[in-house]
Amino acid sequence: MSAKEIELESLLSYLDAMLGIPGFPDYSGALNGLQVEGTRRVRRLGVAVDAGIESIAAAVERDVDLLLVHHGIYWDGLLPLTGRRYRRVVPLIRSGIALYSAHLPLDAHPEFGNCAVLTRALGLEPRERFGRYQEADIGFAATTDEDREGLRARVEALVEGPVRLIPGGEERVRRLGVVTGGGGSFIRAAADAGLDTLLTGEGSHHTYLDAVEFGVNVLYAGHYATEVWGVRALAVHLEDHFGLEWEFLDFPTGL
Repeated sequence: MSAKEIELESLLSYLDAMLGIPGFPDYSGALNGLQVEGTRRVRRLGVAVDAGIESIAAAVERDVDLLLVHHGIYWDGLLPLTGRRYRRVVPLIRSGIALYSAHLPLDAHPEFGNCAVLTRALGLEPRERFGRYQEADIGFAATTDEDREGLRARVEALVEGPVRLIPGGEERVRRLGVVTGGGGSFIRAAADAGLDTLLTGEGSHHTYLDAVEFGVNVLYAGHYATEVWGVRALAVHLEDHFGLEWEFLDFPTGL
């Protein structure tokens, strides 16, 4: 497909509407949507999990027009434009590159979201919603019938990295919940929903006790590794819909 161009405002309107950005509940520092204004028409996308200094430097080097990320740059609230925040923002402004962030709206999206895409990548169908944050369901539940160690091995092969299993539930997995990223806090919700296993990225120390005491198997597959799926799926859609070129800027954290 030959590369095409689109006005930035048209693309932003499309993304906001498709992802339901206005009004979608999220953490106070998420600031979903446009975070840094760009000056270019959009021909080439860069997509990344994090808007870190490395990803931004790569976006400048690769001459992208819009950097689309899952984790934006304003998590730490209102601070002076100094230090690392300055080092993130200035290269974007100097290069005219726009920065767009979609956090929970991208986790939750039924077609392009991290949770749905990861579930389908495992060969399962995300039929039921699961994992509520405020008034929005973020994750999905799916049915399967496999040994928990076999599922752990399948996830490990898929994310190409280690997966930690907390064997809190039955050995046979029949109802799996998927909430990507830092979803360890959803263990009790998984038990309440009748799920026997939760697949997520990471969790705190006490979630081991939660898994054992609520009777839920937990698979920790890495925060980064479980959240590469949404930005890539969204980029493929934008390529198909608008003819935009894209590149995944991969800077894994190992966490």
